[in-house]
Amino acid sequence: MGFKTGIVGMPNVGKSTLFNALTKTAAAQAANFPFCTIEPNVGEVSVPDKRLDTLAKIAGSKSIIPARMTFVDIAGLVKGASKGEGLGNQFLANIRECDTIAHVLRCFEDDDITHVDGRVNPVEDAQTIETELMLADLESIDKRIAGLVRKMKGGDKEAVLANELLARAKAVIEEGKPARFVEIADDERKAWDMLQLLTSKPVLYVCNVEEENAANGNAHSDAVAKMAADEGAAAVVISAAIEEEISQLDDDEAAMFLEEMGLEEAGLDRLIKAGYTLLALQTYFTVGPKEARAWTIAKGTSAPKAAGVIHGDFERGFIRAETIAYQDFVDNNGEQGAKEKGKMRAEGKTYVVLDGDVLHFLFNT
Repeated sequence: MGFKTGIVGMPNVGKSTLFNALTKTAAAQAANFPFCTIEPNVGEVSVPDKRLDTLAKIAGSKSIIPARMTFVDIAGLVKGASKGEGLGNQFLANIRECDTIAHVLRCFEDDDITHVDGRVNPVEDAQTIETELMLADLESIDKRIAGLVRKMKGGDKEAVLANELLARAKAVIEEGKPARFVEIADDERKAWDMLQLLTSKPVLYVCNVEEENAANGNAHSDAVAKMAADEGAAAVVISAAIEEEISQLDDDEAAMFLEEMGLEEAGLDRLIKAGYTLLALQTYFTVGPKEARAWTIAKGTSAPKAAGVIHGDFERGFIRAETIAYQDFVDNNGEQGAKEKGKMRAEGKTYVVLDGDVLHFLFNT
């Protein structure tokens, strides 16, 4: 699995420009007027991970298959979207399908680019979008609670739990807080996730700044960072203009360009890392002469569940996982060297996979 991020924001904040750059496509029309994106655009990118290249080189793998991340560019949301203003309300369903929401916020001054509200205030923009999503959630919650009455009367335990969770979400939202502030027990998590409330999604604020502020941000992005810290959300500074330029360069030229701009890595790398941290995701690898491949799993995933990401049969027939830590694989020049040094371990069903593990699964068919 990878993860799917919905890119939302007010019109003219650089959403489509960023989407085009990150996915290296021109599928989303970028134009200086509201609602130029009227259908959600979907693009996949490779998750950059230098470890995968190192493993492939050591193993002599013929192909390299990185993990994937999906971006969904969603139309600009405006005040009143939940009541039909603009076009954003048509795309709330697309947000529900995403694992996380990236709020692209305008953190740059440019008189040539119109702001729909006539001013640059990224914190207020974020609050506008959050309010519209909360209003949409409240409407959805009321409809769902009404639809559960008959099932609850029939003693349906799942309906009773869903009703309880929806009631708690409603109470929190009516206090002016998004649904992600609801405290959820581990045994309620699956039912909670199935509700797919818009404001239950983890939020990553993407501060779109001028090129000269890409390395250190500016006063606008500093304000967003404070807001994110107060909410327990994440924030990352990116210049969509720089990302657009990088997307047109080859790897060597891009590296030189980044160095000239005083940047250690591209915005895509920072964005994905922030997303992984926010969603508590990690990577394990499968390596052989045919291919070296990265797989995305949640932290705390057991070996059988990790095997199931490759194929359900691997999980159902799981016997054990032959495991080598990434650094042990590198230090001993591959699988054979790690075996000879006693660095390969046979792990069973209770083993919790660690980031960077190189795994080979044995299973019954």
